[in-house]
Amino acid sequence: MPQHHPQHLLRARRGRAPGPVPAPRRSGDDATAGSATATACGCPEDGPTRRSVLGALGVGALAAAAGTGTSTRVAMAAPGYTGDVLVVLSLRGGFDGLSAVAPVGDPAYAALRPDIGVPGQAALMLDRTFGLHPSLRALKPLYDSGQLGVVHAVGQASRSRSHFSAMEEMERAAPGTSLRTGWLDRTLGTRGQLSPLAALQVGSPIASSGFAGPVPEVTMRTIGTFVMDGPDTDVERARWNQALRTLHGEGPRTVSAAGLAAVDAVERLRAVPDAGARGLYPTGELGDALCDVARLVRARAGVQVVAVDSGDWDMHAGLGRHDRGWMSEKLTELGNALAAFARDLGPLMSGVTLMTLSEFGRRAGQNGSGGLDHGHANAVLMMGGGVVGGRVHGRWPGLGGSQLDDGALAGTTDYRTVVAEVLQKRCGAGSLAEVLPGLPSVAPLGVVRARA
Repeated sequence: MPQHHPQHLLRARRGRAPGPVPAPRRSGDDATAGSATATACGCPEDGPTRRSVLGALGVGALAAAAGTGTSTRVAMAAPGYTGDVLVVLSLRGGFDGLSAVAPVGDPAYAALRPDIGVPGQAALMLDRTFGLHPSLRALKPLYDSGQLGVVHAVGQASRSRSHFSAMEEMERAAPGTSLRTGWLDRTLGTRGQLSPLAALQVGSPIASSGFAGPVPEVTMRTIGTFVMDGPDTDVERARWNQALRTLHGEGPRTVSAAGLAAVDAVERLRAVPDAGARGLYPTGELGDALCDVARLVRARAGVQVVAVDSGDWDMHAGLGRHDRGWMSEKLTELGNALAAFARDLGPLMSGVTLMTLSEFGRRAGQNGSGGLDHGHANAVLMMGGGVVGGRVHGRWPGLGGSQLDDGALAGTTDYRTVVAEVLQKRCGAGSLAEVLPGLPSVAPLGVVRARA
């Protein structure tokens, strides 16, 4: 669906196409929440979300675009913020934590997945129970050095197996309430005045529903395509900027603030230096996005929260073996991209916390199509200078018949307790009553250390 923007707003230089062109699916797959491209998969769904429809129509889009038809929303980050840059990597489509961090030491695992499971002899052992999938070998040194940790059997209150509904509930993070804002927006809303690049969605033109709410955000495909369409020289750009500032200086505050902030955001991003590190990352959108995030962190651009998406995890059929196939290829890309991000930032990772989230995991046992149907609990990967790595955190419920939750891994840790610990220990949050309402009072897992 084409996106339409008010003509008085800025437009961006033509970069990539409006949305990614998906590779042919090896099995039925669906359009995951937040994706700019809808592809039917056969998964029963509730239909597109209100936010995705508004995003596709460009409703509320501010004054720039990263590529044709890409909406941009602009935030304002507390100049005094001293917490970590929080990077939330959403693995959309239902990431299979039982493949990524395989419980090869659980006696039920091999029997549940005779064709697609990770053999014990192939796993990169983390402890007596868990081993990394061999395609995540790039992450093993980070785990061994304490920079990477895992929380297993992580779930949420929502019992939905709809990708859209489950991801919206996860990004809303307010079960049992009528709140319609997202937890990222509420987090930023507690920090006072924000700078234009405080909240970013990188790699996608549609913002995560975690950003839903009054605090705006910038969405862009890449830094390189987030440019003003028209001026080709510094002199012309300066004239355009002056004209746009004059144009927006007299309009209603709701319009003028957006326009002025957009001009500022374009100029700030233009000034972000390129360290030439793209060669460290694997080819593809995830590598592009994490490379840009590293550029922004290195430039100390005022970024506080970044959302990045990685899709195509909905493997109902044709998942493949541990040494080849769909899952192996996806995990290779994921592992290499995360390892490159850590290598790129080096010591600057001390001020970054990256965590993966997915709407749900997969069922414990393989299906008749060599794949996995929608399940419940999952594994969360965590990386950063403050992460208590080299450990698999959480209570393992087991995969025996009576231990499963309707055929899926049972959740023993609410993902919001992990989020809460990160926000309080690494991001300077005080009370979380506004950000994560109704969160039960439980002892922290100890997945991160408090900032000094």
